[in-house]
Amino acid sequence: MNKVKVTRTIALTGYFGIWILMPLWYIWLAPSTHFTPVMSVTVLLTPLIFPLFGMIKGKAYTYEWSAYVSLLYFMHGIGETYSEPDQRLYGSLEIILSLMWFGGSVLYTRYYVQQQNSLSDNTK
Repeated sequence: MNKVKVTRTIALTGYFGIWILMPLWYIWLAPSTHFTPVMSVTVLLTPLIFPLFGMIKGKAYTYEWSAYVSLLYFMHGIGETYSEPDQRLYGSLEIILSLMWFGGSVLYTRYYVQQQNSLSDNTK
C-alpha cells in the first residue's frame, strides 16, 4: 500500500470515527445534563458535514482545510477530558480520533501533491 492510500485511510478513520463517537457519546453513553441530546449532536455534527463529499472523493484541498476542523474536536476532547472526570474515556477517544484525522489529512495532502508532481514530471 502506498503512502497516499495509508494516510487517506488514517484521516478517514479519524473523521468517520468522530461521526460515530459524537452521537454515541451524547445520546446513549453520557447525555449532557445542560443540553438536549438532539441539540448536542446537531451542534457537534454540523461542522462534519462540510468536508464530507470532498473527503470521500479524495480531494486534497478538502483534506487541507478539514485538518483545521479536526482541531475543533481536539479542543473539545481536551476540554471534556479535563472538566468531566467520568467522561475521560470518551474525551480521550475524541482526542485520538481528531489527531488521526489531522495527521492523516496533513500527510495525505503532502504525499498526494508529491505523487501528482512526480506523475507530471514523468510525462515531460
